[in-house]
Amino acid sequence: MSEAAHRIYVSTLADYLLTTADRHPDRALLIFPDQRQTYGDFVAAAYRHARSLVGLGIRPGDFVGILMANCMSYLEVLMGCSFLGAVAVPVNARYKSQELAYVMADANLKVLVTSDHISEYANFPDLVGQALPGLHEADPEHGLALEEMPGLRWLVNLEHQPGSRIAGFLTRQQYAAAGADISNNEVDHYRVRVQVSQPAIMMYTSGTTAHPKGCPLSHGLLTRNAVNMNRERYFLSEQDVFWAPLPMFHMSSILPFLCCIDAGAALSSMTHFEPGEALAMMARDRVAVAFPAFPTVTNELINHPDFATTDLSNLRRINNVAPVEMLRRFQDAFPQAVQTGAYGLTEAGGVIAYNHPEESLQERLSTCGKPFPGIDVQITNPDSLQPVPVGERGEMWIKGYAVFAGYHNAPEKNAESFHDGWFRSGDLCSMTPSGSICYHGRIKDMLKVGGENVAALEIESHLAKHPAVKLAQVIGREDQRLQEVPVAFVELNPGTAVEAEDLIAHCRGQLASFKVPRDVYFVTEWPMSSTKVQKFKLKEQFSSP
Repeated sequence: MSEAAHRIYVSTLADYLLTTADRHPDRALLIFPDQRQTYGDFVAAAYRHARSLVGLGIRPGDFVGILMANCMSYLEVLMGCSFLGAVAVPVNARYKSQELAYVMADANLKVLVTSDHISEYANFPDLVGQALPGLHEADPEHGLALEEMPGLRWLVNLEHQPGSRIAGFLTRQQYAAAGADISNNEVDHYRVRVQVSQPAIMMYTSGTTAHPKGCPLSHGLLTRNAVNMNRERYFLSEQDVFWAPLPMFHMSSILPFLCCIDAGAALSSMTHFEPGEALAMMARDRVAVAFPAFPTVTNELINHPDFATTDLSNLRRINNVAPVEMLRRFQDAFPQAVQTGAYGLTEAGGVIAYNHPEESLQERLSTCGKPFPGIDVQITNPDSLQPVPVGERGEMWIKGYAVFAGYHNAPEKNAESFHDGWFRSGDLCSMTPSGSICYHGRIKDMLKVGGENVAALEIESHLAKHPAVKLAQVIGREDQRLQEVPVAFVELNPGTAVEAEDLIAHCRGQLASFKVPRDVYFVTEWPMSSTKVQKFKLKEQFSSP
């Protein structure tokens, strides 16, 4: 590796961005359906946000929350924080008021930046008001002093309609005025002192079973992961457009954004995912890499009436994570592209392994690829804590540059999550003889049926082979005789019909009898966190009185 490449590996986010912007100031960095922004314009916007944050008293180490739908301002604020050594906290836009209040308090946010530009879908300022009962009595222009959130000083509404006011929030104009007397040189005073080991963002895990946990991720971790993503697996050029429509509070958007910066490429995103508009964007901008990542998004694309007539000939890579038969179906739908999968988790910077495009189809369907350079993995028996032989299943342990330093405000969780320098992922995995990762589900997503261990993912994968099944999720239902039994929730493909008994029969004779779902429930909508189905909510209907 060249000396220049090594410097990028250990860069802060701000310097990482500035290095590319200096080379390509007029090249597009962000593309939305009706907006484009160059690298140069993005840097100028990031500096503006940094100046405003300095004017509001934000200093290195302070936490700044971001609660918005996908938009250019989202990433501008996030990168503006990095110029100062402040920590950006992307907040899940699906949170309800109680969850939001928990994260705001746990992170000790000093500023929360939000927007009401999609108020017809989600009114974030109103949500903040519900989370902060004392807000209606606060004076936003002189800093908040809320009894329920004493560390929170400012709320900012980057409103869509200039002049709109919501009680307790600074307007965009007031926010901009806070930085009027701050220069870029003053921002740079902070920027040059930021260390690569400092946290740049703090992601909160999805909280599918408990309160979400804060995961601080350092500048060096993020930039090195982004560079590995590009130079080891995606091989972007400065001409490429990378389509990643997932929420910007998720690493499945943040990591592609950072990957694009390494190459001088452009990130294509959307405020709301709508499959027809997405297909039109992908054709218009000649997207080279698509990152739907999750079956719900990919299914919407291929089932849209415009899919067959949309010119996607420039598409060479598509990333999906799904059961094998579903991945095979997706690859068939995009014959012009090489489909690859991934293995990752928030605690390790989003992703630590992607398939290489030169791997065989079978490898890309059945494995997640090899770990990035600088990352060690080990499959361990979760009870004995001893490594297992190649090919055997156990818990994935991870060590290396990508592993975070530990959960925020959670010493007990950290004690159980780390062992002898290894991070215990909680994922059930195995390794192939060539060193690729095979993912078999969450260890806690195992069912105990009459003493037999059953992986929910195995049943889900078999159900996905049925042509009518769009997505299947399996949970355990309490059973007096067998402890628990599998039941399935299924969403059907458009225009198909099938009875529950037909899907149960589809499993009989193909799966051991104790693995066959006892019941099948059909759904049209899923309880979601950011990108994952919240299985505990599916289970609630069986435990409700």
